Amino acid sequence: MDWFWWVLILFWSGGFAWAADNVRTALRHRHERKMEVLEAAKQERLALEASHKTPEPVCGCTHHLAKHDKQGRCHERVEVPTAWDENKKPVRYEAGACNCQQYVGPQPLSQVYADELTDLA
Repeated sequence: MDWFWWVLILFWSGGFAWAADNVRTALRHRHERKMEVLEAAKQERLALEASHKTPEPVCGCTHHLAKHDKQGRCHERVEVPTAWDENKKPVRYEAGACNCQQYVGPQPLSQVYADELTDLA
């Protein structure tokens, strides 16, 4: 029973404060690492979901191709600046038609051919 008094004296003198502080710090670091792992898993899941989406047919004006007619004119309404300040920044906007023309040129290259960089012969 003599050891009990030594433990009690150590407790009263604050000897266990270092142990409590170490445990508290370890638990905080464990929680931070756990949250980082959960965030990484969330980002991975979001990236996987985004990779399975089909691409949207979008024009260069960022409007969907359904907003364009057969001639390629865009029928979406956009904000057009009508007044500017002394720094040439728009101050007032009005609704106007989008002035883009849908891209009707040749299809971009779908495959690229490249010769080997080294000769095997």
